[in-house]
Amino acid sequence: MKRIYLILIITALAISSCSTHFTREDKGDYILVRQEGGSTLGYAKASGEMIIGQDGKAFKDLNRNGKLDPYEDWRLPADKRARDLASKMSIEQIAGLMLYSSHQAIPSENEGWVTGHYGGMLFNESGASPSDLTDEQQKFLSEDNLRHVLIIQVESPAVAAQWNNNIQASAEKTGLGIPVNISSDPRHETRALTEYNAGAGGDISLWPTTLGLAATFDPAIMKQFGEIASQEYRGLGITTALSPQIDLATEPRWSRFDGTLGEDPDLTTDMARAYVDGFQTSYGDKEIADGWGYSSVNAMVKHWPGGGPEEGGRDAHFGYGAYAVYPGENLEDHLQAFTEGAFKLEGKTSMASAVMPYYTISYNIDPNGENVGNSFNRYIITDLLREKYGFDGVVCTDWGITHDVISVGEFSGKCWGVELLTEVERHYKALEAGVDQFGGNNEMQPVIDAYNMGIATHGEAYMRQRFEASAVRLLRNMFRVGLFENPYLDIEHTKATVGKPEFMEAGYQAQLKSIVMLKNRDQVLPVQKKLKVYIPKRHTAAGKDWIGWPVEESWDDCFRLDIAGRYFEVVTDPKEADFAMVSIRNPRGGQGYDEADLKSGGNGYLPISLQYREYTAGYAREQSIAGGSPYENSTNRSYKNKSVKSANKSDMELVADTRKKMGDKPVIVVVNVSKPMIFSEIEPYASAILVHMGVQDQAILDMVSGAVEPSALLPFQMPANMKTVELQLEDVPRDMEPYRDSEGNRYDFAFGMNWSGVIRDERVEKYK
Repeated sequence: MKRIYLILIITALAISSCSTHFTREDKGDYILVRQEGGSTLGYAKASGEMIIGQDGKAFKDLNRNGKLDPYEDWRLPADKRARDLASKMSIEQIAGLMLYSSHQAIPSENEGWVTGHYGGMLFNESGASPSDLTDEQQKFLSEDNLRHVLIIQVESPAVAAQWNNNIQASAEKTGLGIPVNISSDPRHETRALTEYNAGAGGDISLWPTTLGLAATFDPAIMKQFGEIASQEYRGLGITTALSPQIDLATEPRWSRFDGTLGEDPDLTTDMARAYVDGFQTSYGDKEIADGWGYSSVNAMVKHWPGGGPEEGGRDAHFGYGAYAVYPGENLEDHLQAFTEGAFKLEGKTSMASAVMPYYTISYNIDPNGENVGNSFNRYIITDLLREKYGFDGVVCTDWGITHDVISVGEFSGKCWGVELLTEVERHYKALEAGVDQFGGNNEMQPVIDAYNMGIATHGEAYMRQRFEASAVRLLRNMFRVGLFENPYLDIEHTKATVGKPEFMEAGYQAQLKSIVMLKNRDQVLPVQKKLKVYIPKRHTAAGKDWIGWPVEESWDDCFRLDIAGRYFEVVTDPKEADFAMVSIRNPRGGQGYDEADLKSGGNGYLPISLQYREYTAGYAREQSIAGGSPYENSTNRSYKNKSVKSANKSDMELVADTRKKMGDKPVIVVVNVSKPMIFSEIEPYASAILVHMGVQDQAILDMVSGAVEPSALLPFQMPANMKTVELQLEDVPRDMEPYRDSEGNRYDFAFGMNWSGVIRDERVEKYK
């Protein structure tokens, strides 16, 4: 009898072997399995044999139980696989899945806020490879079951690819074999001094900011960006983008204005839709199902329900900016980019896969009267987002909302409205509100404690179902992009893909199309090549950026001189020059709060200025709309009649000084703008004005020399003065008096010029 059973087993194995057509390829540290009519599979050598056969096909045995479970079957829909896997997971495993790591650098830095250790030592002391996992990463993978990792910087594409393979191999060997979902904030922004060569590649393609892409007024360019960026992301191992930022930028003083798509609801909606379609959609043999596949990147749109209307422009990374206000009762415009854009895609993926609420307390939006941070508010997450607008994707909190904070001016935790709750209570309140994931949390214990807190209220069956619901959403996004089949990267393919010449070219062309010409008196532009140009040095004063990190004093040439020398003859004496080129930035007019004012008897609140000269807020509100914190004695955050100085008044002075030195000869002023500004202080001195939102020097020089004609339009208004800024309503778009220049042109939304004059084309007709 034993002999008969043995013969049957051998025969079955032989049949399985003969009918399963696949090949194995040794890729160094992992094995690649290719099969006819089926998914390509990848597994780490260190994991041992993981392939099982069924119905003539090969599958990964992720939990090593010797049979094909539904979640291992790539033929099944992502939702069915996710439900099966969620049902098999322990509460500890689901709690780990609900974590999104703090920021990770590859390799870890030796000092600062993204340090890590290798065998107990800092990187420069350890002898570790740049692609090795840190001690902290190994801990949160193995002990905390964390599977969502945010990276902020990488040494090179090759190092990123190898690190991806290392972390995936580490995850594959544990538990149910759940891979790692790697994410990133936007990483395609330009570096001004980088040289562009049409025949060469780079570390990654360089594009304008999303605000700059919005200035093209062309959703097709935005979609092209998404399609290219997603390929580069996948080459780095990134399968979730913590973008786009589709907050409607109706408050011109907001420090995060430059990450938006401008202030117009319709333009923002169209650009948001194009961005998400570009990132999420796979085509052809890259598609797995429903538009999702191996070139797809999950888009996490932010920040629900819109972080733009910050009172006074103060940002919610700090307690002094905790409140979003709606004096115009205009929540609808802020929701539009989500509900009509990111949630109504033209592509087959249909809807953005994830949403991130902002830190803000959306003041008095909840009809139940609860004013707490958006991720803690059940009305905003469950009633509005999930039930009214039908969103069933992942809701991930912004980073650090469950952490403690000790003052309104400290950059630490961001638990607005629930400061007096414990960390565990904050986790539980967010879960009750309807979120699935906690950004910036590396430890699962608070989530488990919140689960146990829920058992006391709802019972274990309810909490198990609640956790599984979040697990399904999180896992579904990982199945859709093929992570469970093959999370490994071919390093040579990564090196050939990320920053390849065609992608660099597309990014550069987008830069050219994002530069707005505001002024061209007497048609001084374009300038004939080889004329003599004077380029002064620009002073940057020592100070702090908007987060509070130090800015070092420096004197720098306004443009890279060796590149400028290919277009014009650069001279150091203004008297010898035919024209001058000056590059400046918009005014840095403070963040709206200063501890010094508090210590001197004030409430700490100051105006945020959009002008270079000292500004006194004579038209500000007597009583703020919102206010109040456990760390303040007053609910009135008014700054009326207080004054503030910009940190870069020297930029204005540089323009005026250059005009004085040049006499009647042309002065071309180039402004890198991250938000609106008051042009009356510099426009009279300028013969021509170009504004951009992040481009290479070469792009500016190509335009100045006439190699390309300007075509971009302003995606926001440039205000006439600070009075109109103070009187505008934080939640209402396009409600300021625009600046009118010496040529009679108004710097309004959708304004821009080409060589022939003011642009009046179909884009202006459609959006203005």
